[in-house]
Amino acid sequence: MSDSPGSAPAPAAPASSTRPPTTLRRRLAELRGPALPARPLDARALAALAANPGCRRRALLDGAGVDKAALATALGSPAPFGQSQFAFMRGNAFEARVKADGGTELMRLLADRLGEGVPVPGPDEVLVPDLAAAGPEGRTARTALALREATEAGAWALLDHPLLALEVAGSPAYLEPDAVVVRPDGRWTVVEIKSFPMIDGSADAAKVGAAARQAAVYVLALERVAELTRGAEVGHRVLLVCPKDFSNLPTASVVDVRKQLSVTRRQLTRLARIEDIADSLPEGTTFDIGRRTGEELAGAVESVSAAYAPECLAACELAFHCRSRARAADAVEALGRSVRGELGALTTVPEVLAAAHGEAGDPADPTVAALRRAAALRAQALAFAGRAEEALTGRLAGKSAGPVDGKADGCH
Repeated sequence: MSDSPGSAPAPAAPASSTRPPTTLRRRLAELRGPALPARPLDARALAALAANPGCRRRALLDGAGVDKAALATALGSPAPFGQSQFAFMRGNAFEARVKADGGTELMRLLADRLGEGVPVPGPDEVLVPDLAAAGPEGRTARTALALREATEAGAWALLDHPLLALEVAGSPAYLEPDAVVVRPDGRWTVVEIKSFPMIDGSADAAKVGAAARQAAVYVLALERVAELTRGAEVGHRVLLVCPKDFSNLPTASVVDVRKQLSVTRRQLTRLARIEDIADSLPEGTTFDIGRRTGEELAGAVESVSAAYAPECLAACELAFHCRSRARAADAVEALGRSVRGELGALTTVPEVLAAAHGEAGDPADPTVAALRRAAALRAQALAFAGRAEEALTGRLAGKSAGPVDGKADGCH
């Protein structure tokens, strides 16, 4: 609104406010490097974020689409992550076999494990909608439309590699499950196809757990679409399809992801907003690998706080860099989250040792008292072990000094 003729002139705005506002997307592109493509934030990365919501470093780098593997290499701490080309091709071939002939085998497995008495639908009874569209926003909208149409029609539908959107820390993440099946009763089921074997009906527990955490992210994203779809229900049991024994034949098991879903939902809400983290960085901070030296990149990385734990070694490309920094700082985080939680305000190994030896710390502090008690018990155990070793050494020495032939003890 313009000023009236008789009103006093408004004070001049600061120079900074006259600049056009920088959008979050542009700010993240500046952090990543404008010439570098953004790495998509997939379900595996979201599951890792949910497992460690206090790590602002990973939240920002993933939100900005930074290639953490390339960044770790530039920092001198490369991570041995990623599938081999052979494993990648084998996984693709197995997935193609599972989905062949309009998903006939997949629907048979689903009916067998989750059908609850419903007969296996024939190939002509299963809709396979075309989900192609321009850009991730277009594919996400097309997926949502296909889910709604199949639910309203009360038909079987197989969505091959649908694209789902989930807002994480104020930034959209696009997720692509292997498949989603829509049943005539309106239930949506996530299907995860993995190339690790299922031997005698069971698979590696660690790999199944990782698949469950990843599937929970897909279920969470599907719930957002189901909220706007009448009659839709997202199943909390997902279908895990793997090769049977040592063959290439598919088999399946049902994985209940309610626990993982609850944890993921709670942890993602704890993530700091990405724009808040970006705004707290020093001016000119960037992770542009092509335009910054290793030393400059190290400074940029250190400007964002991390929450390292040994579990990061299996989930984050920067884990080896963070571990080396934690060890160099004698941080107790390098010993594990449980140890870190037990030590309270003691954050470094020298502080812990000083408190245990009575050189520092408040004796009334329960943590300090427990450390000193543990140090005293350790000293007693070592002293006892030392005395026992001396006694055993003496006995062995006495035996070795005894008679060596029969004449010495009166035998002739």
